[in-house]
Amino acid sequence: MSSILVINAGSSSVKYQLIDPQTEARLASGLIERIGEPEGRLVHRGGDGREEERRVRVADHTAAFAQMVEAFARAGTPVAELGIAAVGHRVVQGGSVFAAPTRIDDVVAEQILEMGALAPLHNPGQHQAIVAARALFPDVPHVAVFDTAFHQTMPQAAYSYAIDTRVAERYGIRRYGFHGTSHQVVSRRAAEFLGRPVESLRQIVLHLGNGASACAIEAGRSVDTSMGFTPLEGLVMGTRSGDLDPSVLLHLLREGSSIDDLDRLLNHESGLVGFTGTGDFRDVRTAADAGDAAAALAIEVYVHRIRRYLGAYLVELGGADAIVFTAGVGENNAAVRAEVCAGLEWFGIRIDPARNASGAGGARRISSDDSRVDVLVVPTDEEAEIARQTRGLVG
Repeated sequence: MSSILVINAGSSSVKYQLIDPQTEARLASGLIERIGEPEGRLVHRGGDGREEERRVRVADHTAAFAQMVEAFARAGTPVAELGIAAVGHRVVQGGSVFAAPTRIDDVVAEQILEMGALAPLHNPGQHQAIVAARALFPDVPHVAVFDTAFHQTMPQAAYSYAIDTRVAERYGIRRYGFHGTSHQVVSRRAAEFLGRPVESLRQIVLHLGNGASACAIEAGRSVDTSMGFTPLEGLVMGTRSGDLDPSVLLHLLREGSSIDDLDRLLNHESGLVGFTGTGDFRDVRTAADAGDAAAALAIEVYVHRIRRYLGAYLVELGGADAIVFTAGVGENNAAVRAEVCAGLEWFGIRIDPARNASGAGGARRISSDDSRVDVLVVPTDEEAEIARQTRGLVG
């Protein structure tokens, strides 16, 4: 049986899933984290559900892949016997160069590294993983699936910043958008749930997790999204600020902050954690319910920002056929969904409280029968989509 190995690498971690491309069943999965630190951690889960966790020393991504191979062997499934037909790699930033899944050769790998200037927290680590994986699996095709590719259909008015065009062109400054793989698979599965062609739908997908973004999708194509030049723009997130007046940064620079200080502030010390000290929405909700004023404010700001983008996209699309919640918060937090949709009956958006509160899994409708707009919860599955796109490219 052939399989596709999906790799989702960060600067200090490697997540992997072995997927049956026909059924999308998970044959195995794992995580190797704290790469480069004195003590790392490996978790490997076989298709039978058995799990191994151990402390490991992982110097770099090459060592991480060696640990993965050993984990498969200990589980009784050596990689040589897995029938790996291709390796699909998640790559965050494809710039304006890559608008589709792309077979990786030396030139493509180097281009991914060069785009690290636009995604310094992601592309360099993903390039290291690509190099290590190609060395480990030299005889199978490797495919890069880009977070930014789905958003390459945005019109120029949506992706352009109003700065000197010479500066923008010289430094590649434009809105790229991210979470594209999630928005793509969720919008397609929402259409399947509704029994309608995706080309017939106007959808607003709300990917609400530790990272969060909204996307306006018309006829299966992204026409606008909340993330921009980097994943920092847009919605309030677990540790990221989202939208911010650029003058705030200039003010802090004049007051003595360094570039590194600002990077740390905006990417790691803002969002929910900036309000409350925790980026886990579940903890924030618990604190708010217990009367914590800072947590209550954090949720108000979080929801306010989502509603701002929701309203903008309703105008941009001329209405919507479906609003779709996905990712950790979107799939599991009924209160957030209710708060986002509250008072929108005049847009034809009505939530059914019982359906919304149901703990049912899978794709489901949470809007009332008299709602003109279908409001859905659709679980995201970026790894399955990466496997699908990889298979589609290599056959």
